[in-house]
Amino acid sequence: MFIIPPYIRFALIAAGILGGIALWATLGIWYGIFFVIAGLALLAGYIFLGTVAPAAQKVQVQDFDGAEKLLNLTLKPEWLYSANRAFYYMMRGNIALSRKEIKAGEEWLRKAEEVDIPTPTEKATLHFQLAQIEYQKKNFVAAKKYLKKAQDANIKIPQIREQIDMMDKALKQTGQMKAAQRMGSQGHQMMGRGGKRRRPKTR
Repeated sequence: MFIIPPYIRFALIAAGILGGIALWATLGIWYGIFFVIAGLALLAGYIFLGTVAPAAQKVQVQDFDGAEKLLNLTLKPEWLYSANRAFYYMMRGNIALSRKEIKAGEEWLRKAEEVDIPTPTEKATLHFQLAQIEYQKKNFVAAKKYLKKAQDANIKIPQIREQIDMMDKALKQTGQMKAAQRMGSQGHQMMGRGGKRRRPKTR
């Protein structure tokens, strides 16, 4: 997929619209109309697609600072198509999490959750990340809920499946530990209700 860098896009938009209008005014409409249309098409792409695609390239190579700078060039995130808007929020969340900014990362991922994510892989990744956050906060019920959503996507990618399975085992272990703790506390309560044991009489 060919991706136009943002600054080159801005230059092409200006050249197309302004140059087309100049040709239109000096030589006639048919000399400039196609340049104007091309410029407007590039402008519409910028407004509704944003800078998500070039930012994603930066994220793939772990250049989070570069990705953030590109995302900052998006005009209005709320104007993006739903898929791009979801990816925008997810990338913002991933950048925050990479910096250990858990609260900010969670807020961005919650925004992404509100958008209809079209691809099962990205949806499963989002739910898995939210499950991780809830697990770290020891909200195990919420973590299980999000993990179940990630599992239901039935993703076949080995790396994602392995992470989901590891989280599932960790949650099951916490459930077993809680059950053992409950049984232990119940045993202590029963001993307490039984009172003191009488010592046998000595002859």
